[in-house]
Amino acid sequence: MKLIIVLIVAALIVFWLISFYNNLVKLRNNRENAFANIDVQLKQRHDLVPQLVNTVKGYAAHEKEVFLRVTEARSAAMNATTIDDKIQAENVLTSALSGLKVSLEAYPELKANQNFLQLQDEVADLENKLAAVRRFFNSATREYNNAVQTFPSNLFAKVFNFHTEQMFEVPQEERADLDKAPDIKF
Repeated sequence: MKLIIVLIVAALIVFWLISFYNNLVKLRNNRENAFANIDVQLKQRHDLVPQLVNTVKGYAAHEKEVFLRVTEARSAAMNATTIDDKIQAENVLTSALSGLKVSLEAYPELKANQNFLQLQDEVADLENKLAAVRRFFNSATREYNNAVQTFPSNLFAKVFNFHTEQMFEVPQEERADLDKAPDIKF
């Protein structure tokens, strides 16, 4: 009788461990799937950026430095291989695109160009979609990190080499800009 009870308890413990492991795997896969959704949006962004830059180049030929930064940032973002590298590279590209937007304010005739307006709308829509999938990615990452860090799953996470992962966050150098009110001019 004691042997049966010991076997039942051992079986329950094994099933309990398996469920923790499987939950961690599901959460990790959910996070990776969330980043794959970001990759889809980033691919579209990488395809649109050269079109936007080429449209603007005709109007702003002397803004070479801005275009160079956008082009280099896009190239670095496309060549990034790991999730962490892609997060970093995309933050640089976002910053470079912000610089491009500021440069465009000096060209009122460009703002009236239909091709530019269409591309600008597409980029704005794409940036909104990116924001949405980044929020989903961060939610999946938070859920995964919570499982890796909370008891008792944290005990098994260490054993099976699960570790906390990086969120998709605003770079530190851009945080100061977020605290400022937007400058709206008419």
